Amino acid sequence: MRFGKVCLDSFGYELAPQVITSEELEEQLQPVYQRLHLQKGQLEALTGIRERRFWPRSFSLSRGAIAAGKKALAESVIQPSDIGILVYGGVCRENLEPATACAVAHGLEIGPQAQVYDVSNACLGVLNGMLQVANAIELGQIKAGMIVSCESARQIVELTLKRILSTADMEIIKDTLATLTGGSGAVAVILCHRRFAKEDHRLIGAVARTAPQHHRLCTWGPDTGIPASMPHVMRTDSVGVLQNGVALGVETFRDFCQDMQWEPGGPDKVICHQVGATHQRTILDSLGLHPEQDFTTFRYLGNMGTVSLPLTAAIAHERGFLRNGDKVGFLGIGSGLNCMMLGILW
Repeated sequence: MRFGKVCLDSFGYELAPQVITSEELEEQLQPVYQRLHLQKGQLEALTGIRERRFWPRSFSLSRGAIAAGKKALAESVIQPSDIGILVYGGVCRENLEPATACAVAHGLEIGPQAQVYDVSNACLGVLNGMLQVANAIELGQIKAGMIVSCESARQIVELTLKRILSTADMEIIKDTLATLTGGSGAVAVILCHRRFAKEDHRLIGAVARTAPQHHRLCTWGPDTGIPASMPHVMRTDSVGVLQNGVALGVETFRDFCQDMQWEPGGPDKVICHQVGATHQRTILDSLGLHPEQDFTTFRYLGNMGTVSLPLTAAIAHERGFLRNGDKVGFLGIGSGLNCMMLGILW
């Protein structure tokens, strides 16, 4: 997939206010640690995550997405009436129906001509939304579109802590370790036609690959409402996800560099999905990339699902890590397994 008319015009993001350290989570698990003879510090040592953030208990997902959307609009020349598609791409949604995007569109005063809907695809929802909006811009169907998401990890982390405390089972700890890395945040991305862009960050293409035979490696359910009406359980085969995810990532990256015509050498900079230290180190080594080419936020924000990659890109842009002329790869992978990589000429 190649594009010639699409720009990434602006970002907006909202950080959840309550900081929760890995040390605090382990303090709650102290009875289990003592019973199983585990040393404190394991969570940060295994994941590289020192802290993550939570929303207040009464906080609604649409509120976070609206706040991020307003910031993205403030950084752009695009007006709410210019938005032809608004996609909410979060794993966490307020209801089975209507789409959480409807509440966001109302809060942002998006015009009645816009398509407004949710996309669900594990941690790739925002990237999928970006691809859909980019296709519509390239075809001349819309002038601009917005992709938003808000993720909340508080409830699933707290339920997981209760489950570990009630069972004191080492296998359950292994299955739920990834859950404890979860963080909360909100993000918005505006794409528009190059004629109208304030920033000339050109989206030049995308590659997607999938390995659905691994769809049981990471699951979260049973219902989709946040907060949930039934007890949620998240299970992750961390080793299986890493091994098979890296294999899929290597295959996708090879095709990505070919399609973007970035051979040899590949992208100058990359923004990856924020899982943790082991995943970052393994994927960079496997793709032949250096740590200096990557920008990370997982140590202080955790894994925020669909929000992680675009919010990390926004911070990387703010801090001058992404520079004009850089060939930038957004490298996303999610449960399913699904992989998507976007190429941007910054």
